[in-house]
Amino acid sequence: MSKLAIVAIGGNSLIKDEAHKSVPDQFAAVRETSVHITEMIAQGWNVVVTHGNGPQVGFILLRSEYSRSVLHTVPLDSCGADTQGAIGYMIQQSLHNEFLRRGIQRQCVTVVTQVLVDHHDPALQHPSKPIGSFYKEEDARIKMAQEGWAMVEDAGRGWRRVVSSPQPQEIIERNAIETLIQSGFIVVAVGGGGIPVVRNEAGDLTGIDGVIDKDLASSLLATTLNADLLLISTAVEKASLYFNKPNQQDLDTITLSEARRYYDDGHFAKGSMGPKVRAIINYLERGGRAALITMPETIGRALSGQTGTWIMPE
Repeated sequence: MSKLAIVAIGGNSLIKDEAHKSVPDQFAAVRETSVHITEMIAQGWNVVVTHGNGPQVGFILLRSEYSRSVLHTVPLDSCGADTQGAIGYMIQQSLHNEFLRRGIQRQCVTVVTQVLVDHHDPALQHPSKPIGSFYKEEDARIKMAQEGWAMVEDAGRGWRRVVSSPQPQEIIERNAIETLIQSGFIVVAVGGGGIPVVRNEAGDLTGIDGVIDKDLASSLLATTLNADLLLISTAVEKASLYFNKPNQQDLDTITLSEARRYYDDGHFAKGSMGPKVRAIINYLERGGRAALITMPETIGRALSGQTGTWIMPE
């Protein structure tokens, strides 16, 4: 049986920069990343692709807001489902075409994925994850009064809505994902961290207004599928200590205990590398075999040990 890798692609795999946000631009970015994922598959890896969706959810919310006088608004859990389908389509088509060029007889499918969270999770009572557009303070106060939104000032750029970001507990479609892998499919799953759902006393699922960190959900998926590798693709070739400072120190191979120490010492920023390293720590603590952080374009070299940051068990 081929080794299984969970490949979590970051925002730069979908949107290169502020000037390239359109759907054709996103498709172009996904096509580039698909070349590198296909190279992994050609080397014999089984792959499950996960992805972020923050900007895309923001776009849907903004369209919904602008059109609210003529159309119904879109709940946040439905935004998550919509983006899973749209981004999954981009990945499916891009991989299909790359497989065709290389003569690889594989197919890619997307599973719209629900992720169970605990309805007692304290995060549900303390919204912290910024989403959507920036507002002037006076407009934000109107939104808070009229819509009941929680909003915060975001790093001097304006006010933004914040929603809860609970911890992922269970991948609802886990068995379907595993069956597809065993049948030879490349799977796209837990897009955007999955659609957060809670279970009521009757056992029924219902979506909530929240978002799950996609790296934490990818880590949980890697654990539950007993994956051989958790690969987190991001905008830098390696993780670093003292990032963007004169004494920056790139990391090659570190142990789980070193990763814990660097994380606790605050070397990894909350809004960027921090959640990625936290996700890897979770995966390795639950018995994971190996984790890798690198850019999409250096995946091939990283897998052969030439670059990237490897984090290994003790």
